[in-house]
Amino acid sequence: MIFQSIEQYRTSGFAPQVLIVGSGPAGITAARKLASRGVPVTILEAGAAEYTDESQDFYRGALDGDPYFDLDVTRLREFGGCSNHWAGWCRVLEKHDFEKRAHIPHSGWPISRADIDPYLNETREILGLRDWTADIRINDDIRQFEMIKSEAVRFREKFGPELEKSERIAVVLNTYATALIGDGQRINSVEVFSAGTPAGSLAAPVVVAATGGLENERLLLWSNERSNGGAVPHAAALGRYWMEHNHFLVGHALLFRDDAIAWDETGEAFLTVSPEAMARREIGNFGVRVVPMPYHGAKRLVASLACVAPRLTEMMSDSIGAHLSCSAQLHLAWEQAPDPDNRVTLSATERDAADVPRIELHWKKRAFEHHTMIEAMRLLGHCFASKGIGRVRFDDWVINEDGYPAELEIAGHHHMGGTRMGSDPAVSVVDAHQRVHGMQNLYVAGSSVFTTGGQCTPTTTITALSLRLGEHLAQAIGA
Repeated sequence: MIFQSIEQYRTSGFAPQVLIVGSGPAGITAARKLASRGVPVTILEAGAAEYTDESQDFYRGALDGDPYFDLDVTRLREFGGCSNHWAGWCRVLEKHDFEKRAHIPHSGWPISRADIDPYLNETREILGLRDWTADIRINDDIRQFEMIKSEAVRFREKFGPELEKSERIAVVLNTYATALIGDGQRINSVEVFSAGTPAGSLAAPVVVAATGGLENERLLLWSNERSNGGAVPHAAALGRYWMEHNHFLVGHALLFRDDAIAWDETGEAFLTVSPEAMARREIGNFGVRVVPMPYHGAKRLVASLACVAPRLTEMMSDSIGAHLSCSAQLHLAWEQAPDPDNRVTLSATERDAADVPRIELHWKKRAFEHHTMIEAMRLLGHCFASKGIGRVRFDDWVINEDGYPAELEIAGHHHMGGTRMGSDPAVSVVDAHQRVHGMQNLYVAGSSVFTTGGQCTPTTTITALSLRLGEHLAQAIGA
């Protein structure tokens, strides 16, 4: 069932056991899993069926720190959430991403990769994926992995007809959950805003916040203020440890042997680092997207080396026309360490049309991120040289330490952390089952629960975690 307003929904008399706030991949996935187990679910979506400027304006916010995307551009407030601008790149977090790493403070999830493995087949069905092929070892430090480009599922388009016909899922559009009102043990009501005015409240035995990796923090921070600490009783980590994937063009490569790399159907390749090399170099996880350039691009790259590396240039020039294959751009995406100072807060002065404080995002890259970038390039350069694959050249801004360029790609639009998962309420917000510490009936879904970010895109892991959450809630409600 899909309702266009809160009035229509109330007239229906539908009585959910779970109320999910947000209709993105996390919310819809959890709802479908619950419905498949016989549990009635209501999904509240603040936006309309499609994008509107009026709805998107609620997502405006302020930035403090490094250059970042405008907050009303990096996410979408509409049915289907951010799946509506998802590019479709798919990879699940690896086993070592969940583990504690001695050189990364606050790393280590309270669950392991094995906890989401049972849900990966269903995840692939949802996202339209085949199974990933095994990684290819290039040397002890670098291996090639498969990044699958899916059909870029738009959850509204793919699952809208199913939700429309469902007798166990009610989707309520144009209904903004402004605050979750709790007493320190339970959420007792959800205040809503519709048609430009407060529209009373709703209630359900279980409430799930699934509004995205920025809005989850906003909703819980404001709910805690409205409830005098009764929504998140252990709030020391709420909004903190926010993370992104840094994305930059960091260098180029001259390739002598293109047969040393298995190119995918788009003619690109993806490389990553072994956990042993990460520990030895004390860096975060990273992925390199190798994008070949035309042959004349290789000649230009050789010419640009003449002044800074004449002996290397002579060797490269001899290769032109012989065994030089091509040149390639090296796009690096890498993990950010969880830092409590990278955080989401509420504005003291700016509010949206529902009188809810807007977001302020405080975000900076630290020395760890710069160290990871440099060491990633060194590892890749050594690998290419030792294996006769080619030579790697850092871009000038990397060598000169001029700071990160503010143009082109700067991050992945991957909003992680802020309501992170953990066993210690002092440094986490939800437990291993995504339940808010100290609360009986409040859960959080989506990438805001990520403890660390790994190097891969988050949607695949979000989907698997949401299936796991739906199964857990179904079992708990059944019990």
